[in-house]
Amino acid sequence: MSDEKNSSSPAASTGDYLFALPQYILPHHLISRIVLFATRLKIKWFKNVLMSWVIKRYNVKMDEAEVADINHYASFNEFFTRPIKASARPIAQGENVLCCPVDGAVSQVGDITDSTIFQAKGHNYSAKALLGGYDDIAQQFQSGKFATLYLSPRDYHRIHMPVDGTLEHMVYVPGRLFSVNPQTVRCIPGLFARNERVVAVFDTAFGPMAMVLVGAINVSCIETVWQGVITPPHRQPVHRWVYKDHQDIKLAKGEEMGRFNMGSTVICLFANNDLQIDPAFTPEAAIKMGQAFVKI
Repeated sequence: MSDEKNSSSPAASTGDYLFALPQYILPHHLISRIVLFATRLKIKWFKNVLMSWVIKRYNVKMDEAEVADINHYASFNEFFTRPIKASARPIAQGENVLCCPVDGAVSQVGDITDSTIFQAKGHNYSAKALLGGYDDIAQQFQSGKFATLYLSPRDYHRIHMPVDGTLEHMVYVPGRLFSVNPQTVRCIPGLFARNERVVAVFDTAFGPMAMVLVGAINVSCIETVWQGVITPPHRQPVHRWVYKDHQDIKLAKGEEMGRFNMGSTVICLFANNDLQIDPAFTPEAAIKMGQAFVKI
């Protein structure tokens, strides 16, 4: 499945490189800290102008939000991480069906082959690098399945569980904050294994599952429901939390597990190679949280 889908991935264009190359010299973390400050300002006229511009520019569907009135949100960040009506995102039913964790678009899906994950035409990266370099975690995902899911500014920015799971590990990996939009993904080698990220590894009835929350420029905050804000601050070096022997943290299918405070990417890894990703999940396909995603 992955070879057929990945062969259709377009090569980077000159325009892509012109967009991506300046990012090597940008002060990623400084820019993101400024965005962190600005998006939490509670100045009514400022946050309302910014919200109105984003809604119009990206065609944000405020009728899906629990509260559509922008005056309800004290800051731009409250608007950006707004909850939506449960009826707007029904959770796919069935014990053998996993649901999509986010709104957004598919970047890539396919097989993990010899611990290698496809990023874009001409670019691959290792599962071990993505997962923070831990052999005991990475070896579970040597030959499973992956799905890279991109969230744009128009999308709902909370992340939900595809299936019931028990949290075993969380890893914070420091790194750059390159943009994760399609142009940059096509150009920068090993992008997702270079950016700052938070990895959550769950035990599920379908085998081990990792959810990797990848930061990006302007993504100034990543948080989980069990730990709160993970970044900022931007730590050094890699940090690992082990829960399986100390805390019994269980999350149900469809339950919120974390959120981005600006748009980014979630990468799902499944150790079970018998799982089948829905054929509708092809590169660039629009997706909604809760829709049928994976089955066995």
